[in-house]
Amino acid sequence: VQLQASGGGLVQAGGSLRLSCAASVNIASFNYMAWYRQAPGKQRDLVAGLTGGGSTNSADSVKGRFTISRDGAENTVYLQMNSPKPEDTAIYYCHARGAIRQYWGQGTQVTVSS
Repeated sequence: VQLQASGGGLVQAGGSLRLSCAASVNIASFNYMAWYRQAPGKQRDLVAGLTGGGSTNSADSVKGRFTISRDGAENTVYLQMNSPKPEDTAIYYCHARGAIRQYWGQGTQVTVSS
């Protein structure tokens, strides 16, 4: 299983950016998919997640600004980042959890300028 994250880059605060995570398998096989992020010197934290049934959860710091969604036909999960802030600067990782194993993508850098 491979998870290919893309869409990162430099964005101004208040702008928007969409991250994509393309899976090499049918994403319906995963119980849970999520985006995590890790800033320099900090631990990796959950940003937003999506269950197989369609329920979502997200960190309080991004509620109302970031939205996770999926396209089953494209086997892709997205993270729509609206009104990003400089403190959202981090490497963003895609994560998938199956019945037995979990998988991580390679990460994509997001830098938010003030």
